[in-house]
Formats: sequence, structure tokens, C-alpha cells
Amino acid sequence: MTNQVCKTACRAQHASCIVIPMNDTTLAFIGGGNMASSLIGGLIADGCDPARIRVADPRAQQLERLSGRFPVTTTTDNRTAIAQADVIVLAVKPQSMQTVAQELAADISQQQPLVISIAAGIREATLRDWLGAGAAIVRTMPNTPAMVQSGATALFANPAVTEEQRSIAESILRAVGIAIWVDDESLMDAVTALSGSGPAYFFLFMEALQQAGCELGLPVNTARLLALQTAFGAAKMALESTEDAATLRQRVTSPGGTTERAIAVLQDGGFEALIGKALQAAATRSRELADEFGNNS
Repeated sequence: MTNQVCKTACRAQHASCIVIPMNDTTLAFIGGGNMASSLIGGLIADGCDPARIRVADPRAQQLERLSGRFPVTTTTDNRTAIAQADVIVLAVKPQSMQTVAQELAADISQQQPLVISIAAGIREATLRDWLGAGAAIVRTMPNTPAMVQSGATALFANPAVTEEQRSIAESILRAVGIAIWVDDESLMDAVTALSGSGPAYFFLFMEALQQAGCELGLPVNTARLLALQTAFGAAKMALESTEDAATLRQRVTSPGGTTERAIAVLQDGGFEALIGKALQAAATRSRELADEFGNNS
């Protein structure tokens, strides 16, 4: 699934989506890990001027890797990175967020940039407690396919975020896939359960398909390639189609055929109910983690 497929799907579902030019925007990434690297790569591929991108990370080796891939400015000092930045992307681990946010709070209060958090499980109110009451915050929940520019990200903005800042945030996250806004922050737990954790569910299903193929006599590499390409093709078809997954499934399920027999086994085994229980468990854990981070503030 290419980034172009993701963008085509976004345009089809959200006709009002507008990507604004990023060359007049100075971005500072606090944290230079995999997700930050993916966003930087996607932004540069979309035409963003790398000279306007700064990255701060305490790990010198990580900064060397980043500067080797992209002509961006790097530093080990967070406050240096955010000086006069229009957008600050907080891309640190959730456990480190409080320390980082409180270190930058005074500068953010003075500069009033847009702050985008990609840390899982930290609510907007908690971030606002750490950064200051007036901070313009967009909380996001990207998933790991963003690392191959095929991500799905949900975004939530607090009232301090302007329409222009919302457009900027959307443009940044759309550099690595699709970006969808939610108006109710409590829905972020459902997002975490569905798309945040979702890649692992598909990996598990692909793993099971490969294993079952091997048990039917296929060589391991043949079963693996068939399982992966089938998953890729199904997702690509669904993204590019205007019809829902149920309709697409029905179209490839001939009455009395092999697919119908296999689907019946899955449904008789409670497949849909099991998926529902799995997502409920993930959403519950997401709420628990957010409560823990909030209680530690």
C-alpha cells in the first residue's frame, strides 16, 4: 500500500481535505525515533524544505543517522530546537513526556506555537497541565505503518488550535498516510484499539494464514508470500473502492464455493464476536494507561 493510495483514499472520503504548503513553516521535532524519522521523510517527499526542520534528541548516534538521511538541523538541546518554531512535534516516549513538556513549557507559553503530540495514552488535559493552560495542542494517534508512509492517524484539537493550525497538523500527519479528525477525545481509546493496535491483529492473521498454508503442504516461503500479497491486495482493493468491506466480501464469496465454506467456519467459531472482545480489551487498557499518566502529573 503506497502513500499515494492512502492519499487517494483520504481525498475520496474527505473531499474538503486541503494540503497546505509547508515551506513557510518551521518545525521542531523533540525526539528523533522511528515515527519522527517517518514524518520527516514524508514531509520532505511532499516538498517540505528540510532547512526548516529541526530535530532534538539526546542520542548523538540517532542524530547522526537522521542527518545522514535528511539535510535537517539536529541538536541535543530541546530548547534550542524549538526556538522560534511554528510547530513543535513531541515525539518522545510517553514515560518521558512530562519531563520534556515541563522543560519546554515557559518557551511554549512565550512563543505560542502549535504543539502536536504523537505519544500514545496521554490526554490533552494532561499535556495542557504540563505545557500551560493556553497551549494549542493537537493530540494524535498514528500507527506503525506510518513508518512505510501507509499509516492511519486520528487527530484531536483543543479549542486553542486555530483553523490554520488544524490544516498544518493534518498536512504533517498526511505525509505518512491518512489523517482523520475526531471531535470527542474519548474516541481516541477506540482509535487506539482499532488502528493503533490494529497492525498487530493483521500480522497475527497473516501469521495464521501462512501456518495454515504450510499445514496444507505449501513451502514456507510460498505460503508467506501468498499470505502477505493477499493481505496487501485486499487492503488496496478496500481503500480504492467506494463500497464497504461487507459488500466486497460478498462479491468474492460465491454460493456453495470454497470461500463461503471457509467464512462459515470463521463465523461459526465466533470470529466477529472475538474481534469485538479484543478491541474492547484494548480500549479499556488505553483508558487505564491514560489514567495512569494523568495521575502521575
